[in-house]
Amino acid sequence: MTTSSDEGAASQSVASSQAYDGQTAGASGTHGASATQGVAVKGKRHGFWTLTIGSVGVVYGDIGTSPLYAMRESLLHLGRVPNAEEIVGVASLLIWSLIVVVTLKYVIILLRADNHGEGGTLSLMALARNALGRRSNMVLALGVVGAALFYGDAVITPAVSVLSATEGLNVAAPALGPYVLPMTIAIIIGLFAAQSYGTGRVAALFGPLMVVWFLSLFGLGLYHVFDAPSVLAALNPYHALLFLFEHGFLGFVVLGATFLAVTGAEALYADMGHFGRGPIRTAWLGLVLPALVMNYLGQAALATTQPDAISNLFFLLAPEWLRLPLVLFSCLATVVASQANISGAYSLTRQGMQLGLLPHLEVQHTSETQHGQIYMPKVNWLMLACVLFLVITFQTSSRLAAAYGLSVIGTMIMTTILAVVVIAKAWKLGWPVALLIMAPLVMTDAAFLSANLLKIKDGGYIPLMLGLVGVVVMWTWIRGTRYVQGRIEHEAIPIGEFARSMSTSSATRVKGTAMYLTSSPGITPPALLHNLKHNKVLHERNVIVTVHTLNQPVAPPEERISLTRVSEDFSTLELSYGFMEDPNLPRALSLAKEHGLPFDMMKTSFFVGRRSFRASASVGMPLWQDHVFIFLVRQSYDATEYFRIPAGRVVELGNQMVV
Repeated sequence: MTTSSDEGAASQSVASSQAYDGQTAGASGTHGASATQGVAVKGKRHGFWTLTIGSVGVVYGDIGTSPLYAMRESLLHLGRVPNAEEIVGVASLLIWSLIVVVTLKYVIILLRADNHGEGGTLSLMALARNALGRRSNMVLALGVVGAALFYGDAVITPAVSVLSATEGLNVAAPALGPYVLPMTIAIIIGLFAAQSYGTGRVAALFGPLMVVWFLSLFGLGLYHVFDAPSVLAALNPYHALLFLFEHGFLGFVVLGATFLAVTGAEALYADMGHFGRGPIRTAWLGLVLPALVMNYLGQAALATTQPDAISNLFFLLAPEWLRLPLVLFSCLATVVASQANISGAYSLTRQGMQLGLLPHLEVQHTSETQHGQIYMPKVNWLMLACVLFLVITFQTSSRLAAAYGLSVIGTMIMTTILAVVVIAKAWKLGWPVALLIMAPLVMTDAAFLSANLLKIKDGGYIPLMLGLVGVVVMWTWIRGTRYVQGRIEHEAIPIGEFARSMSTSSATRVKGTAMYLTSSPGITPPALLHNLKHNKVLHERNVIVTVHTLNQPVAPPEERISLTRVSEDFSTLELSYGFMEDPNLPRALSLAKEHGLPFDMMKTSFFVGRRSFRASASVGMPLWQDHVFIFLVRQSYDATEYFRIPAGRVVELGNQMVV
C-alpha cells in the first residue's frame, strides 16, 4: 500500500525484498531535528509546570552538556595561554551566541512557526510548501539537506558528550585514565541496547534529573565567578566584537569553537509538538539560559585565576571532594543528551517515511499510551555502529569537537532560509519584512558556517560525508519512487473505464469484498489486473484503497475518509493521515461503515501487488542509483505490517520492473 502527498508522489511500496505496488509517499515535511520519544505529550492532561520540567530533560539535554567542552575548546584554539581580556572576549562570544542564536532565533521567532503545533526542519518545509501554494523542488531540497545533516549531528553528539564526561576521570581519579575509552564504549553500547525497552519509565526521571544538573551548573559557576569579577564584563557584547576584530583570522577560528555552545538548539523547535512553546520558553529563560551563562562566567573566572586549569575547566570548577561524583553525574547527563538525539533520529526517520523521503522501515511502539515512543531497530544499530566508529577513531573529545558543528550549522541554515519563506508567505508579511527580520540571523549563521568550514581538515568532513549519504539516500528514494509511479500511471487503465468494461464481462464473480491497495485511486491497480488475468475471477465488491499523507501532523476527522462509488461493483476509498500518524487500515475501514462501505474482516481479502526490481543502465536512473534504490527497497518493512493488515487476509501478486 502506499501513501501519497497532495502533490502526487511516488510509488513507495515495500516489503522486505520487494516493493508493494502503490506504496507512495508525498514529499513534504516535518520534524526536523527530532521529536523525542514521547516523554511528554502536549495535552490537557499535563500541567504547564510538568511540561516545563519535561522539556528541561528532553529539549535541553544536548545544549545542557556543552559546558563540558565549549569553553575549554574555545580557549585552547587560541594556541597559547590567554590573557584576562581574551578570556572575557571568549566568554562573551559564548554567551552572546546563546542569546542571538537560541533566544532570538529559536525562542522568540521560530517557536511561532508551528505546523499545527509541530516544529522542526521538515515541519517548516511543509509550511513553506503550503504557503507557496505550489510544488517547489528548492524548498524540498532545503528540507532534505537539513534532515540529512541532522543524522550527522545525531551520531556525533553521543560520541562527544559521553567521551567528554568520562574524560573527567583524568581529573577526579587519574589512575582510572586508561579506562576512559572502554568506559565510553560500554556506556554507548548499553544506551543503544536499552532502546528496545522504550524510554517511558526512564524518561520520567529525565526532567527532574536535568533540573538538578542545571542548578549544579549555576552553582558551580557562582562558586567561582567572584574570584575574578572582571569576567562579568562578558555580558557586554562589545567584548565579543572586540575580540573578533582584534584577533582577525584567529578570532574566526575561535568563533568556530564557540559554536559548540549552541549545538542542540534545533531541539527547541523540533520538540515543540511534545511540550508546547510556552513550557519550552519558560524553561529556557527561567532556568537553562541563566545556568549556562553563570557556568561560562565561572569557567572564565577560573581560567583567569588558574590558567593551568584550562585543559579541564569544567571539572576543576568543583572542589576536589566533589569531582568524582560530578564525573558520574556528567555521564548520566550525557546519556540524557544522547537519548534526545537517538529518539530524534527515530522520529525524523518515521516522518521521512510518511512523506516519501525514505523507505518504510520497521517501527515498534514501546508504549500503549504515548504515541511518540517508538523504536526503530535498523536505525538504532546503524547509529550505534557510526557512534562507535567515531569514538574509536577520534578517541578524545577534543579531536571529536573539531569534527563537531558543521552538520548542526548546516541544519540551522536550512531552517533559517525556510523561515524566510514562511514569514513572507504564510505570515503574509512580505519578502522585504521577512528579509529584514531574518537577515541578521542569516549573517550570523553564515559567519558560524564559514568558521566551521575551517574544521574540515581536522575531521569536519565526517558529518559532511554522513549528510551527503543521507541526501543521496533520500534523493534516490524520491527519484526512484517517482519513476516507478510514472511507469505505473503511464501503463494504467482508468478505473472508470475498467469498471464499465467489467459490467459486461463474463468473469466469474465470487462473494465478499476485495481491497486493492494502490497509490493512485484513478487508475486500475496492477494487482487487480493480475488477479483477473491469472485467476479469472472478480469479487462482488471491489474497493480501490489509497492512503494519503498530508502536510500537517494529524489529519482532521472530517478529512480521514473519502468514499466514491465508481459503479455498482467498484468504489474508491481514500484515507488521509498526518505525517505524525501511523496508518491503521482495519480501524479506518471500520469507520468507513459510516460512509456506506460495508466491512467484515472475515469476508474481505486484501490484494497487494508485490513488485521486484532489476537494474538496467539503459532505462530510468543511472546504474549506481538503480542499485541503491533496489537496496533501499530490500530494507523496507512489510507493507501489511505497516498498515496493520492481518496477514491471513492478504493475497500477494508479483511482477518485475526494470529500473
